[in-house]
Amino acid sequence: MPAVNPSDIWLVDFGMVAKVRPALVLTATPSNDEPDLVKLLLHTTALRGNRWTLIIPESFLKPGAFHLQQIQTVATDKMRTVLAGLGNRLGI
Repeated sequence: MPAVNPSDIWLVDFGMVAKVRPALVLTATPSNDEPDLVKLLLHTTALRGNRWTLIIPESFLKPGAFHLQQIQTVATDKMRTVLAGLGNRLGI
């Protein structure tokens, strides 16, 4: 698996209910002595207009936002494709 960096956007398989969807990476690639897990924010197109949304306008994302209350921890083998590395633009 390629390196996982904070502020990368990946397509992640969240299982049958949540499906494969974009997610914003919050943590870096785990070290060899750490569990093979990363923390992510899910992207949603079901906006509720509240303060818990982070809108990142990118052409490859459907209109929507990353939901700040939807932090998920997943194994790195669920991560499918990196869509973009946003680098320091987000300050993460």
